[in-house]
Amino acid sequence: MAKLTTKQTAEKLGISVRRINALIQTGQLPAEKFGPINMIDEENLKSVEDRKPGRPPKPKEASKTGKKREERK
Repeated sequence: MAKLTTKQTAEKLGISVRRINALIQTGQLPAEKFGPINMIDEENLKSVEDRKPGRPPKPKEASKTGKKREERK
């Protein structure tokens, strides 16, 4: 079982290292930490190969005041 760095994983999947780190943080891509480096089992790539392309939707957040901000004229 081969271990890949985040950079190698990103190149293999055709996405950015930042996106790989986001997938690791959300638990969608299992990884092991070796010092400051995340290592991913090549077998675990199957869990994210069928993901939807593009940026994930932002979570909806309520504003602090609960009112929409008025537009300037």
